[in-house]
Amino acid sequence: MSALAGESAAVLTSCLWTGSSVLFTSAGRRIGSFSVNAYRTSIAILLLLVAHVVLLGSLLPLASEGQWLWMGLSGIVGLGIGDFGLFAAYVTIGPRRSVLIQASSPIFTLIGAYAMFGETIPPLALFGIAVTLTGIVLVLVESGPTREEKLRTSPRRRVGLLFGLVSAMGQGFGVVLSKKGMYYGVTTAMNPVSAALIRMLFAGVFVWACVAIAGKLPEARKTMRDSVGMKYTAAGAVIGPFLGMTLSMVAVADAAAGVAQTLMSLMPVFIIPLVWVVYRERTNNRGIIGALVAVIGVAILFLA
Repeated sequence: MSALAGESAAVLTSCLWTGSSVLFTSAGRRIGSFSVNAYRTSIAILLLLVAHVVLLGSLLPLASEGQWLWMGLSGIVGLGIGDFGLFAAYVTIGPRRSVLIQASSPIFTLIGAYAMFGETIPPLALFGIAVTLTGIVLVLVESGPTREEKLRTSPRRRVGLLFGLVSAMGQGFGVVLSKKGMYYGVTTAMNPVSAALIRMLFAGVFVWACVAIAGKLPEARKTMRDSVGMKYTAAGAVIGPFLGMTLSMVAVADAAAGVAQTLMSLMPVFIIPLVWVVYRERTNNRGIIGALVAVIGVAILFLA
């Protein structure tokens, strides 16, 4: 596949993750973030196992030990540690600031890709990344701090910022580890479904281990009785961890790591029309300008 196919897959991944974020938010308000995180990985694993059998004829990927190692690490770092950091940041500093810090994840991807592969980005693509990130930041800072954010104490804010940074690093470095695993010992990238399945298997084990260590297993069992919350979680798992994760592996395989992660960070832009349709929430002029700037940055990346 071409870089254009990878970049297209990255943009579509952002679209899918935007939709799943709304579903997971609705689910989290009913059954809690720990339960959502645990059950969404389990549902995604089941879906990926079925897809793997249907499409590739085997239950588990026929990958080398090295590929299992690197893809597994990417699942733990990106989907396990990264997502837990994001959920913790949501609780301590709120979603707006959390996603703002999350927008820095392509920077860590660029650093990791250069350190691991010597991967460099053409000047025009670097400019496109800068323009896209500028647009994302404009969207995220379209309004001042909410009353809830103003009431947060400084120590709590510092802890939240640390969680957000852990999330951004996890997401950024997770993409690099995925690329390492997909091409480890081979010249043709691992099948995206196989790659997504390995990542999700390791992430699932990590997440459920954390749930057990945190003493949240009774709570997780109890939340299964909430049929509405579980429906939101299941729908979000289909759109995000299943379809979105598989497409993200196509993006990682075919596009430069930094470019792929930047295009997969467009959720704050795509959320604008979605929340208008779902919640009738309008954005202000700064948010609209930010969205347009981000779209221009994406166009530059496709031309680079």
